[in-house]
Amino acid sequence: MHAEALAADPRLGVADLAACRRLMRGGSKSFFAASLLLPARVRAPATALYAFCRIADDAIDLGDDPLDAMHGLQQRLDAIYAQRPWAIDADRALACVVHQHAVPRALLDALLEGFVWDAAGRRYETVDDLEAYGARVAGTVGAMMTLVMGVRDPAALARACELGVAMQFTNIARDVGEDARNGRVYLPLAWLREAGIDPDAWLREPIFTPSLGAVVARLLERAEALYERADTGIALLPRDCRPAIRAASLVYGEIGRQLAREGLDSVRRRVVVPGRRKVALMVRATTARAPSAVPAAAAPPLPTLRFLVDAVPPTARAPGVARPQDFVERVGWVIELFERQAAARRAMN
Repeated sequence: MHAEALAADPRLGVADLAACRRLMRGGSKSFFAASLLLPARVRAPATALYAFCRIADDAIDLGDDPLDAMHGLQQRLDAIYAQRPWAIDADRALACVVHQHAVPRALLDALLEGFVWDAAGRRYETVDDLEAYGARVAGTVGAMMTLVMGVRDPAALARACELGVAMQFTNIARDVGEDARNGRVYLPLAWLREAGIDPDAWLREPIFTPSLGAVVARLLERAEALYERADTGIALLPRDCRPAIRAASLVYGEIGRQLAREGLDSVRRRVVVPGRRKVALMVRATTARAPSAVPAAAAPPLPTLRFLVDAVPPTARAPGVARPQDFVERVGWVIELFERQAAARRAMN
């Protein structure tokens, strides 16, 4: 553990965080490398959150009984929120984070619920149903990372949750073929039927057609609208956090735009944004003028996301929450967290 991380968050134990870092390094080398570029005040709690989320995801995905695994994880969260964590490194580290940043239990419960939905092979009839799934597996992440940055404003939280769902929709649009080969379909079933596609028949023989491309395009349009809503809230974040969040939105949104340029076929291949384009977008995010607050930033959260925003008391402040200091303008840690969710889906059978 680097000395600056300890200075920023002395209550996080050295051994506990070292174990979380090892877990992160073993699970995602790129996430681990990117995390070293974070300022200490964000790096330590982000590492602890990543470690627990990964353990929870694996426990539910890889266990024999997802509901039994869920019950065990809820018992661990009971102990974490009672500040009596089990003798597990990730749990002790998370106990410090949820106390220091006043992270509501409801956010982690919702994340676990999303993992169970995945393990159960749940399908989504409407785009609102799919949005509810995205709220759990991605909106929760946006909310928790906003709290780690020291922001509790309801409008900022709403926009962060919407950014998470936008990223999840991008993941789904990009991974249609890989998900289908694992027996999964995340595209709204009603949209598929409207396009003349029987979901079960298509899963037996997943092929790309113009009709399927039209469904993917609809999902990308929904994602783009969410990216635009999220963008209005960047000015609500601390000034030194804005470039990183803007970069994450631009780079991830470019996946959908690249998919559209390549004909919307995510069945036969997985679209990749060229590295030089990613760099250009990051430069654009870090050199652009700081956005000003706009009226749309104060819009209420989408109905499927309201429960996440309502779970965070706007005036609650945990003791010792540091104000932002010299935020390094980096983006890899945000992107990799959502990549982790996508990889977990693709690994399911």
